[in-house]
Amino acid sequence: MGTNDADALARAEAERILNTGLRNLWYPVAPGWQVGSAPVGITRLGEKIVLWRDGQGQVHALEDRCPHRGARLSLGWNLGDRVACWYHGIEVAGSGTVARVPASANCPLEGRSCVKSYPVQERAGAIFLWFANQPGTPPAELALPEELCSDEHSHFLCMSNWKTNYRYAIDNVMDPMHGAYLHASSHSMAEGDKSAEMRVRKTPTGLIFEKTGQQGVNFDWVELGDTGCLWLRLSIPYQKRYGPGGSFGIVGFATPVDEHHTQVYFWRTRKVQGWQRNVWRFLYRNRLEGLHWAVLEQDQFVLESLPEDARNREFLYEHDVGLARVRRMLEKRAAEQAQARIAAAAATAG
Repeated sequence: MGTNDADALARAEAERILNTGLRNLWYPVAPGWQVGSAPVGITRLGEKIVLWRDGQGQVHALEDRCPHRGARLSLGWNLGDRVACWYHGIEVAGSGTVARVPASANCPLEGRSCVKSYPVQERAGAIFLWFANQPGTPPAELALPEELCSDEHSHFLCMSNWKTNYRYAIDNVMDPMHGAYLHASSHSMAEGDKSAEMRVRKTPTGLIFEKTGQQGVNFDWVELGDTGCLWLRLSIPYQKRYGPGGSFGIVGFATPVDEHHTQVYFWRTRKVQGWQRNVWRFLYRNRLEGLHWAVLEQDQFVLESLPEDARNREFLYEHDVGLARVRRMLEKRAAEQAQARIAAAAATAG
């Protein structure tokens, strides 16, 4: 293969990774309530996956493919630590090993590890899977923002399906200025200047993109963190009549389904304990949740209206420095992962 062909192959592989989701990361793939005793079939990062719970409530995740004839395991039965294919009853353990072939004695398929298994963690009401760039890559530590781990905070998980590439969802959150326009009628984003100077500030786990002359008024800053998973965090000031706890926080994830669809996960958080926690949770469920969904749906409507090639016909300016920085980071990592895959494939072929 010539140099030009190799470069073209690397670019194509990097673009595929970039559009379906970076690997070597944890992603939320389903709210915990969605997975019960029956196997559940999902698609995430372009990969078909089956989820189920064993008798102890532990979630297992496998490639949704029976190694016998390729039927979807999610159509089958939950046998606790294994799932059985509906087509011929092949039983596959959570490790990906074929545990039993009931229709054939001494079948050579038994004992073979031939189905991809995903490391699983259930945290903050969501099921997270580790997506490795290459088989056998051990999972990194999953470190979530403190709002999702600390007893000092209360949170609610909101999840929605958007018909857009996940990169546009990340761009949207990395763009604080849209809050003063798109969400201008929102009870929490109606105040503040319609123009601002912006800056990027590094953090130990990523970066913050913020307005320089306005804080605590509107959607004035956003943080991107890389801690075994890619998350976004922001804060929306609240008027006192909306209950105790100060600013209302959001921790967000954009999980690719495929190149054209995304699941967005937004944890709505507030730093409250004791009786104040109870007041906040009551207010949220009864007064605020509908308002917050309306804001989320405004983002969804705009992003789903964008042409798929919008990124190729943009004119970015100062307010877009944050999203441009994040785009370059994602592109660099996708290129590195593409090169690693190509090198591994060449080593195997050689």
